Amino acid sequence: MRNILNWSAALLALIITAAPLQADPIPGVGPVSDPVKVFSDFKFTEGPAFDLKGNLYFTDIPANRIYKVDTDGKLSVFLEPSNHCNGLMLDGSGKLLACEMDGRLVSINLKNKKVTPLVSEYEGKRFNAPNDVVVDSTGGIYFTDPHFRAPEPLPQGTVAVYYRSADGKVSRIIDDIKAPNGVILSPDEKTLYIIPSMQKEMMAYPVTAPGKIGKGRVFCTLKQAEGYKEPGSGGDGLTIDTNGNLYITTGLGLQVFSPEGKLLGIIDVPEKPANVTFGGKDNSSLFITARTSLYRVDTQAQGHRFPGK
Repeated sequence: MRNILNWSAALLALIITAAPLQADPIPGVGPVSDPVKVFSDFKFTEGPAFDLKGNLYFTDIPANRIYKVDTDGKLSVFLEPSNHCNGLMLDGSGKLLACEMDGRLVSINLKNKKVTPLVSEYEGKRFNAPNDVVVDSTGGIYFTDPHFRAPEPLPQGTVAVYYRSADGKVSRIIDDIKAPNGVILSPDEKTLYIIPSMQKEMMAYPVTAPGKIGKGRVFCTLKQAEGYKEPGSGGDGLTIDTNGNLYITTGLGLQVFSPEGKLLGIIDVPEKPANVTFGGKDNSSLFITARTSLYRVDTQAQGHRFPGK
């Protein structure tokens, strides 16, 4: 795949705030730059994702919008209303997968902005509030469906993780986590990571076939801020680099874990981060949605690109 995430100097000119460089960089990761605030004055940012041309998309859930930052660094509203979209990811065909918290998983044509529902019901009932998404190399889609922003009582009666196969069949694969939120695959797609928001233990599941998983295990335990009591504070979104290191958004910043579940360090963010993706030159910058702002942090690591199909 060609190098697609090379933002121009125009974007750098838009950087409006910088925080001090982190005192203890993580070997092989960094960061190698100050965290910089690229845009601000949003309500609650989420779901950063890049397209094949290097345009960045992210959501503002309360504002009911998807924003776009083009390769010249210009910010614009891409889609409004968005049905309170949360997590985003590009699929293999160049379309944008989006979790509508109003109850659907959809695909968005980036050329004409046409929204195509992929799935809106399971066993005849709407989803609670789809939250985050990852696509595998077969074109199958894993997505979480917790309770955040969902109607009460929950339409599904439970919170869960689902898999939509490339042929459109939907199966519920996990239903025993209190608040499944972030979701991602390992680079070899042999492990599915689920990031709950209401417990400190992060989960990993062996993928035996697309949409088929084995017994879950605790992958890692998040470091907790002083004063948190059991079951602890969980994570939100995450991304992964080519070495399989996970970058999990938490109240303490981006907690970086090795594939073995070892805490490598924490990347400071001026605001509490909600989600993160790699992009920029050589796919080696972290773009972080954090409450009212979008931040950028340059790293030594390179992000893994999910090819989809």
